Amino acid sequence: MKEIKLDKITLNFGAGSSNDVLEKGLKLLQSLSGGTPIKTITKKRIPTWGVRPGLAVGCKVTIRGKKADELLSRLLKAVNNQLPERKFDTHGNLSFGIKEYLDIPGAKYDASIGIIGLEVAVTLKRAGFRVKNRRLKKASIPSRHLISKNESIGFIKNKFNVEVITS
Repeated sequence: MKEIKLDKITLNFGAGSSNDVLEKGLKLLQSLSGGTPIKTITKKRIPTWGVRPGLAVGCKVTIRGKKADELLSRLLKAVNNQLPERKFDTHGNLSFGIKEYLDIPGAKYDASIGIIGLEVAVTLKRAGFRVKNRRLKKASIPSRHLISKNESIGFIKNKFNVEVITS
């Protein structure tokens, strides 16, 4: 029950209010993941940023299973298998950014996309985490079963051979 597993990887791309940049982001996420990305829509109005409700400002795609393991190892190679300790949160998840998608092994340059980056969010889980998301009889996970920051660092070091840099 204490074994940590990779739950999912979410690739995010923020485009702002530009529709042209959003289309490039959709193409990029489609080519990297093989999945179908969805647009993220705003719910709030922020006049100083030119944001209004219903405006598409980004896109994301979620990958699970074996495909997620393979993609995460490629994405970690893009950052030279090194992550700062501050990239891990207190609940055992981590996120990091990739400045240029060309750094990812196996990614080919596409002139219609140009040179853009993306953000990677990795979610870890243990057996029994389903109780917080299921439809009937939802329950909270006891603190002794939650994933700590040190446990997630150990998992990433052992499984993906990543060097965690302490600052």
